[in-house]
This record gives sequence, C-alpha cells and structure tokens, in this order.
Amino acid sequence: MMCWQPQEEGLRQIIQLLKESQSPDTATQRLVQQKLEELSKYPDFNNYLIYVLTKLHTEGKTKWPHSESIQKINDATRSLAGLILKNNLKQHYEALPKETIDFIKSECLVSLGDSSSLIRATVGILITTIQVKGKITQWPELIPSLCSMLDSQDYNVCEGAFGALQKICEDSADQLDTDELNRPLNVLIPKFLQFFQHNSPRIRSHAIACVNQFIINKSQALMANIELFVQSLFHLAGDDDTEVKKNICRALVMLLDVRLDRLFPHMVAIIEYMLIRTQDPDETVALEACEFWLTLAETPICRDALAPYLERLIPILIKGMRYSEIDIILLKGDVEEDEMIPDREEDIRPRFHKAKRVGGGSHHMDMRNDEGAPTETHNREADDDDDDDDDDDELGMMDDDSGLSDWNLRKCSAAALDVLAGVFRDDLLPTVLPILKETLFHTEWVIKESAILALGAIAEGCMSGMLQHLPELIPYLIICLSDKKSLVRSITCWTLSRYSHWVVTQPHDSYLKPLMTELLKRILDTNKRVQEAACSAFATLEEEACTELVPYLGFILETLVFAFSKYQHKNLLILYDAIGTLADSVGHHLNKPEFINLLMPPLIQKWNMLKDEDKDLFPLLECLSSIATALQAGFLPYSEPVYRRCVSLVEQTLNQHIANMQNPEQFEAPDKDFMIVALDLLSGLAEGLNGFIDKLVINSNILQLLYQCMQDPMPEVRQSSFALLGDLTKACFQHVSPFVSDFLPILGQNLNPELISVCNNATWAIGEIAIKLGADMRAYVPMVLNQLIVIINYPSTPKTLMENTAITIGRLGFVCPAEVAPSLPQFVRKWCSSLRNIRDNEEKDSAFRGMCCMIQVNPNGILTDFVFFCDAVASWNNPKNDLKEMFVKILHGYKTQLEENNCWKQMLENFPPQLAERLQALYGI
Repeated sequence: MMCWQPQEEGLRQIIQLLKESQSPDTATQRLVQQKLEELSKYPDFNNYLIYVLTKLHTEGKTKWPHSESIQKINDATRSLAGLILKNNLKQHYEALPKETIDFIKSECLVSLGDSSSLIRATVGILITTIQVKGKITQWPELIPSLCSMLDSQDYNVCEGAFGALQKICEDSADQLDTDELNRPLNVLIPKFLQFFQHNSPRIRSHAIACVNQFIINKSQALMANIELFVQSLFHLAGDDDTEVKKNICRALVMLLDVRLDRLFPHMVAIIEYMLIRTQDPDETVALEACEFWLTLAETPICRDALAPYLERLIPILIKGMRYSEIDIILLKGDVEEDEMIPDREEDIRPRFHKAKRVGGGSHHMDMRNDEGAPTETHNREADDDDDDDDDDDELGMMDDDSGLSDWNLRKCSAAALDVLAGVFRDDLLPTVLPILKETLFHTEWVIKESAILALGAIAEGCMSGMLQHLPELIPYLIICLSDKKSLVRSITCWTLSRYSHWVVTQPHDSYLKPLMTELLKRILDTNKRVQEAACSAFATLEEEACTELVPYLGFILETLVFAFSKYQHKNLLILYDAIGTLADSVGHHLNKPEFINLLMPPLIQKWNMLKDEDKDLFPLLECLSSIATALQAGFLPYSEPVYRRCVSLVEQTLNQHIANMQNPEQFEAPDKDFMIVALDLLSGLAEGLNGFIDKLVINSNILQLLYQCMQDPMPEVRQSSFALLGDLTKACFQHVSPFVSDFLPILGQNLNPELISVCNNATWAIGEIAIKLGADMRAYVPMVLNQLIVIINYPSTPKTLMENTAITIGRLGFVCPAEVAPSLPQFVRKWCSSLRNIRDNEEKDSAFRGMCCMIQVNPNGILTDFVFFCDAVASWNNPKNDLKEMFVKILHGYKTQLEENNCWKQMLENFPPQLAERLQALYGI
C-alpha cells in the first residue's frame, strides 16, 4: 500500500474537479458536488486526495513533466483536496479499508513539515479527524511521533507538529490523561512549557494554547507543574505577539477560575498586566483581557484586590464600550431610515418557546427559565421578593449588536461594569459619575452613546446611590430618545428600561407619561433597530407598571396596532411579545369592546395568513394565549377557530412523532414546539373562557390527545400538557372526569424534582383534580402522597415548587383527611413554613382547610411542630369567617389540652413575642 501510485488520467480528472469546485457559478458547484459524492464511494478516491494534498508541491517536480494541468496546482487546491478527504473520513471512516487509513496516516505524518502553512494546518485537521473517529488508542505511534517532531531543527516540522498537537489537545484533552495511553500528558506538559521561550512567536503561541486546554479540568500533570506554568506566563509579560498575548490572557482568566490560590500572591502584577492588555490596540486581545474583570468579580477577593484600581479600570471599561468604526459599518450605523428594507431571513434568530409553568395561585408564562434551572418563577400573587429572573439577556445589549458577532469588547466591557457595580455597589459611583458627567453630554455621538450604555450597566448594582440623580437624568434620557443618531436612540431605550422600576413609583405626570409617550414614538421609529429596542423596553415597562398603564390603554394599543402595518418580519415577532406582555400586565382591564376591536383584527389577520408549519406561529400563539387569559369571555367570538387550529396542531405533531418513531428513514421528527405552544394557548383559552370552553371541548378529541402528550419523552411537552389538564379540570371537569384513572398514575410518575417545571405542573394538576374529585380521590392518594412528601422535604426544592407541593398536600388532606393525616409529622413543619409566605388567596384557603381537617383526624401529628402551625395561621391577614372559626377551634382545643398537662405556659414562653401578640389579638389565645 505504501507504494500506491495514482493513474495520470485519474489524477488529472480530480485536479480538474477541484479547480471547478472553486468556481463562483452555483450550477458548476452543484455538478462538482454530485461528482464528488459519486467518487467518495471508491476507496481509491481518498488515496488520490491525500496524494494531491501531500505530494503535489508547487515547486516540486512531478513524474509527468508534460502535464501542465498537474504541474500548475496551487496550495489552495491542495488544501481543498484535504478538506474533502476530511469530510469523507467523517462520514465513511468505519467503511474504509484498513490499508487506505494506514496510507493516509503515514502520508500525514510525513507531510506535517510542508513548506506551506496552509498545507500544514490542513494535515493537522486530518490527523485530528482520524484520531477522533478512530480513537487515539488505535494510533499508538501518533503522540510519540509528534512529540519527537517538536525537537526537529526544521521550523516547518516543529510548527506542523505543534499545530496538530494543539488540535488534539482541544478535541481529546481527557484521553491524553488516561492510563490506557500511559498518561502522555506527564511527558507533554513539561515539554510544552519548554517551548514558552522559543524564538518563534507562532511556536510560543501553540505551546501556551496546548497547555491552556488542561486548566479547566485541573489535569494532574498540569497541577504538578502549576508553579512553573505561572512563572513561565509571567516571563512572557513583555511579549508583543498578538496570539501569544491572547493565549496568556486566556490562561490567566481560566487560572483565576480554578487556581485562585496560585495567582493570589501575584495579583498586583496580574491586574497591572490586564489593565494594559484591556487597552490593547488589537480588539481580540483586549476582549480576552476584559474577560478577566468578569471572572475576578465572581471571586471572594474581588473587592479588596480591585478597590485600589477602580479609578484606572472604570475609564478603560467605559472607553471599551464605544462602537469602533468597523462596528458602525457592520451595524449600518450610518443608515438612519431602513424601515422599508425587508429583513433577511438569516438575520432573524430562532426563538425558543418556554413551556407554561403554573401554580401558587397565579398562572403566567415563565418565559426565561430553562427546565431544571434553579431560578424561580415570579409569582405575582405571592411575596416572591427573591425572584432572580434575568430580564436582560446578557445585559440586554445582545440585541443592540445583532449585526456583530455575539460577543465583543463593547459587550464584555459593559457586562464587566455591570458585575463590578454588583460587587462595589454605591462605592463605584465616585469613580463612575465624574466620567459620566463628562461623557453623557459629549458632542461626539459615539462617546455619548457609550456613556448612556454605562449608565444602564450600573443601574442594578448602584440603584440606591443613583436615586438622587434620577430626577435629573431620566428627563435627559427621555430627550435622548429623539437623538438624530439611531444607535443613540436604541441604547437609550434599553437604559431607560433599566430604570423603569423607579419611573413607575414616581408621580405619573413627571416621568411615566413623558417616558411612555416618547417610547411609543420610538416604537414607530423609521429605524428597525430602534423599533426593536423600544418594543423590548416597553415590554419591561409594562411588567413594572402592570395596572398603572390602564388609563393609557387606548393610546398604547393604537400605537402597537399601527406598528403591525409598519414592521418588517423580525420586529413583528418582538411586537407580539410586547402585546402579550401588555395583556399579562393589565389582565381583565383589556376586556373592553373598543380595545378588542382595535387589537384582534390585525392579530387574526396574521393568524389566518400563517401556515401550520410556519415558526412565526410560536410568538403569535404565545401572544394570543396571554390575550385569551386577559380578555376572558371577551375572547369568545374568536375562540372557535383558534381552539380548532390548536387541537389540529397538537394532533399533527403527535402523528408526525409516531410516523418518525415507526419509520425514521421516511419521516422526519417533528418540531414539538408547535405542540407545546398550541397546548399553552389551549391553557390560556381554558383559563380565560372558563365554563364557556365546555362546548369546544365536547366536540373535540383533546382529552385523548392530552393522554398521549402527557407521556411524551420531551419534558416541555409534558409540562405544558399538565398545565392544560389543570386548567381543563378547573373549567370543565365533567369532560376530564372519565379519564382521571388514566391521568393520575402518569401525574404520579412525573413527581420528580429533578425536572422542576414538569414536577411543578404535575403537582398543581393533582391538587386541582383532588378538589374536583372530592372523597373519590381516596383511591389515588397512595400513588402520589409519598412522592409529594419527598419533594417538600427535598433540600433544594425551589420556593414555587415547595408552595405548590404544600397546597396540593393540603388539598389532598381536605378531600381525604383520613388517608393523609397519619403522615402529618413527616411534612407539617415544611408545609407551614412554606405557606406562611404566600398571600391570602383561594389556593391557600383550600390548603389550610385541608390542614384543619387533618388535625381533627390526628391532633398529635402536629404537637412537636405546634409553633410552626401557629406561625402559619398568624400569616393570614383576612381568612374567611368559617376558616377563621376552624383556626379558633383548633388553637383553643390545643390550649385546653395543654393547660390540663400544665404545658401551655411553657409552650407560650418559647413563642417569638410578635407571634404571641398576633395570636392573642386575632384568636384570643
């Protein structure tokens, strides 16, 4: 095989194909692609490709002296042969003969020292493709060969070997540290470190990049050499090569994360170095360095280490927030009016629908939280002061730069200022405010724009210190909403949204009305970026203001509806969100004929235009779900076609799923988001229409479909189906009732706190069914109760799930006290401490009635935790009269019993004084 030689004619054909594939003509490209796919079926084809890549040197003599086409071949064409070979290896590796693979391997190792850096890089890519596909263990000579090449006196050989090793370290870091390969890392790490001093910057850069791959997972071989590594990095502090500087910064940022103890003694020198690098003329270096401040802010030493440097660092960060000239060109910052230019589809980012999460006395979309993430839903009817949903999508500046790469120096600088404001709070202001005073009113718009961004970045961390300045700043920012530069107008929208909480708490005439008026004008701006920023900012304002917006609803709706006729594709999707958020915020106040007549026709027109497979249905369905919930019976005239289409979307998706499972070759897997969004809109309809949904349900197969959805492998589908089940149970239980014996076992199987949102919705649905079933729930208590008790005692159960679990246990106790009461000691303390925190509402009422019923059955069940029960009872502000009587009866019953045993006085002495006073005042004990 090592003697394999190509046929001249075959070689000429392949070279011709490679040249044609570089043609700009798409028809030619398509033909070439077809031929390449046909040829890839022949093992020999891969031999030709490796031959072209490694043997046809531009300057070399070939054995066909008269063949001009073979002699005139450039490095780009050779490299292309290697990349086609890489794709073939990826797709057909297992099917290729061993001798072909061996031939490719040997040719790669021989050619790593090619005089062309492009060819060396291509060979490196091939080597890593082979070792990933064929596993590194099946090429035992690879690492030793590369290692020995590092010592070659030929620069090309050394650089080629390093390039390949860097790719291997990136792709297979874990494998290099295993006994199976005899831990090559123990040899490699010390060897890499030797090359930090190499006279070639490219080699130095490769060496650092290789070592960097082993920092995050704290490889043993690196940790053994950590001191030498840190010292070697410091020796390179004066290196002026761009790639070397980037890799040093990257190394220090990762070390800060995993080995702060090793960097701590050198922190002064590191901070000095990073201050210089964050201002590097090369933006890619400055960005790597800027990451350091973000990482440092998360360490316990940040405040002490950085305090002396704030006066130098903050101006650097604020300067880093300025748009560069290239940014402005990429963002078309000089194009002010572009509203008439249609969007390109590739500019529209995919949107992901978040399935509905319910319970705790309120329904709403949990739009930002990933399944299983610890962030809790904000519960408007509960005292959820610790809500930490991140409203701002990486500081909200992600969208203002959608024409740029996702992460750049501007965003990183702003994010760093934001986290540092969180660390230093108001202590940051003496440094920041003088800079802002100088830059906010600057005549150069780029400087003024960056100052407005900085003002938004410090909003959260420095809010208390900013309060005194807001009466002056907010009116100035409202004026900036009319700036002649669109990029200034768009960032001002975002910054104002960061202060909207304050605006809403002030007299309306002073700030809310002028802000709303100007933001609504910006929603109708002639620039698409400004429209987008204004829509997002207005949605934030809606969430903060809630029913404060009711007096202005007509004015708001006229603007939003007018935007329908104005917006291009991308902003239309954001407009749906602003309308849905408005409906969530003002609720039933939207249910007025004049508002419905304004809002519904354009939405229904869009609804009719969109095909069932169009992903634009997602935001529209989300929006309609919020509107249906808000309008309640006002949505009736539109309900039937909307309901029918949702059921049809669910059915189509389920059918596609079944077809795909049975015959994956023929049928593609469906996009289940269609089904999730449809289920959520059906939930909105059930919640809004309540009993009126009866006639829609009776004429459809929704409950049979729901049974299938509840068993779907995808958690988000189950999550939404449980929400709908609970809503249908509340609205028309007569239709749910025949399926209860099928549904409840499935709900029981989904009481798994690892999937928070699924578990939350299943728990809530069980509680709703229990209330409707009454004593007939008895048969199902064993299949759910133990798991609910596990959840309520689970150490990391989030607050919302804890509250829903407590409410459901209470409801089970209300309808089946004899079955639940024996378990009281296992949950009563957690039950009481979680429900004391929610406001008076229907769900709390039914849960406490259940607790009272259980206590009557098992009074001894709460004796050890009696103080917790008293505290929970005292959390009621205004219980219904009959519930209050139940409390009085129970409390006095215990008092009498304990007085007989001479324990009451002692018990009371252990009560917190405030609690004892409240119980005396409310219940006379």
